[in-house]
Amino acid sequence: MTTDAQNPADGRTARDEQALKDEERRATLIFPSVEVFVNDYLVHVVQRRTDDGSHVWCPSWWAHAEAVARITALWRAFEYLSSDPALGMSNWWLHQADPHLAVLLSPGGPFHACGSERGHSPAARLPTTPAPSGAFDHPVFALMEDDLFPDDPLDLPTS
Repeated sequence: MTTDAQNPADGRTARDEQALKDEERRATLIFPSVEVFVNDYLVHVVQRRTDDGSHVWCPSWWAHAEAVARITALWRAFEYLSSDPALGMSNWWLHQADPHLAVLLSPGGPFHACGSERGHSPAARLPTTPAPSGAFDHPVFALMEDDLFPDDPLDLPTS
């Protein structure tokens, strides 16, 4: 838990320390955010025909929760795998980019109501009803107590 108590040695707070760590981590990334990853890399290397309906892309990709989740996963995997000079990028394309892009750009994917020509149209959410009490009590539905990233889900390995 982050507090504002100052360290007597240097006067920095725990929040200051966390901000410094976050800044150092971002400095080691190739792309400091998912938005920069999309604008400076993804849209330049992934080029598909979108005028014939075979692939669908929304210029407002950031307005689609599933797209943001998938593209963030692509970005995080890219940052991690790019440090492997031998097979990292091949693994990224084969095991990350190809499957996610197949879903993202498919006519039935998260951009199905949008298009490069039409622009953004909000899609309907999947319908749901509340689960009955106890439906998720089995341990298989719980997270591990030893969470690998307990404080920061974007805490990517840097070495």
